[in-house]
Amino acid sequence: MTQLIQLSEIASFFGFDIPKSKNHVAIVGGGGKTTILHALGNQLHGKTVLTCTTKMGFDQHGSHPIYFDPDDDTIRSITSGNPIIVWKEIQGEKAIGVNPSACDRWFGMADNVIIEADGSRKLPFKAPAEFEPVIPSSATAVISTIGADVLDQVINNSCHRPQRVADLAGCNPDQRLTPERAARVLLHPQGQRKAKPPHAKFCIAIAKVNDGNGGKAEVLLDLIDSLEKEIRVAAIAYKEAH
Repeated sequence: MTQLIQLSEIASFFGFDIPKSKNHVAIVGGGGKTTILHALGNQLHGKTVLTCTTKMGFDQHGSHPIYFDPDDDTIRSITSGNPIIVWKEIQGEKAIGVNPSACDRWFGMADNVIIEADGSRKLPFKAPAEFEPVIPSSATAVISTIGADVLDQVINNSCHRPQRVADLAGCNPDQRLTPERAARVLLHPQGQRKAKPPHAKFCIAIAKVNDGNGGKAEVLLDLIDSLEKEIRVAAIAYKEAH
């Protein structure tokens, strides 16, 4: 089974915790984005803004202070080293995200900006529609998430936008998402790399890896490594993702 890392090691694994570094990280893909967003927020040093450019659950604030549609002076005035959550507003059970241009400005005022850049309806894998993901131009890294529990499951039953996943994987949505098919979607220019700024590094997080699915996760990791050796892939052990 492939070597696992814990959520508490993710910032170090991806090289985001280098002293005096500034990070603007967009998280895309399947379920687990909010879990990783908060993990990075808790591990990175300095002034850190956590936000989204689409929507997320209004209860997913991680007990951090919430700011609604703040102006730039408010962001500049925040001196706490603890993460803050920034949303535009609340509509029903959803927090509405901010314009990506605001994230670009705030990156000049904060040490770290970490965003959720698309949604997956809590499903473990997806492929983006034409209008997503919404990634700010100054993003320094993009992390694509995939839940290991989706591997070898029927695409129609386990993926968000299943027809899109199947199209990029080269199969039918009533077929299973093998590690090979998942790798095609993850690495496809219209898959999880879609809208990545040219200068941003691309990383992959295989979430919820355990003894039952670890072999499949290892096959996926090895496939990605054989095709794109420069991509950093984290296999992460934890039970729940949101």
